[in-house]
Amino acid sequence: MADEKFDAIVVGAGPSGLAAAITMAKAGLEVALLERGSFAGSKNVMGGIFYRHPLDTIVPEFWKTAPVERPIIEQRYWMLGDQGHVGGGVRSQTFDGDKPNCWSVLRAKFDRWLAEQAEAAGVMILTEAKVESLLQKDGMVVGVHTLLDDGDLNADVVVIAEGVNSILLRDMGIHPEIKPNQVATIVKEVISLAPEKIEDRFNVEKGQGISIELLGTPSQGGVGMGFLYTNKDSLSIGMGVLVSDLARLKLKPNDLLENLKNHPSIRPLIAGGKTEEYLAHFIPEGGYNAVPRQIHGNGWVAIGDSVMLVNSVHREGSNLAVKSGILAAEAIVAAKKKGDFSAATLAVYRQALDASFVMKDLAKYKGLSHFMETNPQLFSVYPNLINDAATEMFTVDGVSKREKQGRILKMVKERRGLFGAALDAIKGGLNAR
Repeated sequence: MADEKFDAIVVGAGPSGLAAAITMAKAGLEVALLERGSFAGSKNVMGGIFYRHPLDTIVPEFWKTAPVERPIIEQRYWMLGDQGHVGGGVRSQTFDGDKPNCWSVLRAKFDRWLAEQAEAAGVMILTEAKVESLLQKDGMVVGVHTLLDDGDLNADVVVIAEGVNSILLRDMGIHPEIKPNQVATIVKEVISLAPEKIEDRFNVEKGQGISIELLGTPSQGGVGMGFLYTNKDSLSIGMGVLVSDLARLKLKPNDLLENLKNHPSIRPLIAGGKTEEYLAHFIPEGGYNAVPRQIHGNGWVAIGDSVMLVNSVHREGSNLAVKSGILAAEAIVAAKKKGDFSAATLAVYRQALDASFVMKDLAKYKGLSHFMETNPQLFSVYPNLINDAATEMFTVDGVSKREKQGRILKMVKERRGLFGAALDAIKGGLNAR
């Protein structure tokens, strides 16, 4: 196989790499996909929500055979204080129609299934295949150097889909050492729970599920969020905080997760469950400004988490990853027709990515990551302030609502100041336009 030349080699069997491989194989290209784990999904971690739209365009109606867990009919958002939460969200049966919006998934199952679809499309998948470096000749990437018995593998183009800590991009100097404020450490547990208990506790019908995004005191002042997602017979619960804040505040990720599990709003939802799995991973959080200036070059493209394509505001990653993989693959298919894999030809990928929802959404919130990082009161002062204000207003104790408004105003003055609160609201609004 060392003498064989592929049209394309994909490094990494996550959603972005698999989407790219499937798209190219269906267009008739000879594709090899290299995965360092024992199987696709063995080392892949995310919170657990997978969106339908991008993958549906290359694997139509995949959810009818894929090992998805539950269609998410309700997305909740809770601001956690010490004693409770203030929340909102959206619930709609249309999210569980003929084309559901998204599902909870367990990556070890889902990615393995998606790899089978890639193989069915003609992709050669090599597992336990560690790529050490890119092969270059005359300024072009021409393959990869691996630790496989066959050693070097040659290709017209290499697709880098390694994930957030891309060794290949770092070695090329394209993506230097990631800054601690651009990545979060996420820790997650999968807790088994009977399906009927899940449906009862979360008020859903048989087979349906919900997601809850959690912001507030469990992050102990660090920039981060938690989540709780319903699977078929388990719950996915996790917490992610910027690496820079973990160091600054001397926080331990597992302690944060335990605090979240013991929060009064969360504890009853997971009661009686048994922890079956514990996972940890890095998640890109830098947004638009963390995307490398160069995401393609002579004989290579980079996709998904490897180039920080995660919308941390909306907690979206899988859809951005899949879309980037599809767009990169389409650019490679066009390059194959031209017989030209230069950076100039592959620039079509960057152009298509910029024109898609991926970069448009990241650009919309490009200032928000810095705003949150430089305004720690969002994660320390406001969670309890908002909860205490709401508790005050809804407590019936013989005090008039006008007096209660005065008490709430006093809370704001004492904890943040009227000018500070107004300035925070203005800056937050400007960065979320």
